[in-house]
Amino acid sequence: MNLAASTSKGTATREMILERAYGIACRFGLEGLSIGELAAAAGMSKSGVFAHFGSREDLQLTVLDWTAARFGHAVMGPALRQPRGLARLRAIMLGWFEWVRANPDGCVMLGAAGEYDGRPGPQRDRVVEWLAQWRAQLGKAIAMCIESGELRSDIDSALLSFQLFSITEGLHHARLYDPQHAEQLARSALDQLLRNSAP
Repeated sequence: MNLAASTSKGTATREMILERAYGIACRFGLEGLSIGELAAAAGMSKSGVFAHFGSREDLQLTVLDWTAARFGHAVMGPALRQPRGLARLRAIMLGWFEWVRANPDGCVMLGAAGEYDGRPGPQRDRVVEWLAQWRAQLGKAIAMCIESGELRSDIDSALLSFQLFSITEGLHHARLYDPQHAEQLARSALDQLLRNSAP
């Protein structure tokens, strides 16, 4: 038996299962994700799915981690190729807007924040940890803008990070009630906020 080929096949199968799980979680939330439905979507048996994920909770946590990695690759990857400062901060935000556009069924992570807000447990802990890390990334990008003189030195970084986060959460909701103008509203809000934060 070729161990490398077997391992590669197992990795590919796991990735395919996570793709299907992600699609279900986008539409129905992590609580709407069941082993049975996932097995049907992946064309596998329940025992086949259980071979990769020992429990529903393990599956949910893995989907959260997989989503966070996918988000980082889609948003931070391109942004880090931009110069430090305002160009990078703007790229982060525009990449985040693109993430919203590319996931019309919803964001798993923000959906999970709503699902587990009042429900202590490992899923909530994982979401809180990711949100804290993402806020820290925004804070770091803002600090670089202050260092480069592109944002005022007296800017409250925590407040600006909160405002940037709020714009993107607003974009998520605006897609429901004003899909035609949602992204333009978000871009205008971003432009205005950055103008008001300039020296």
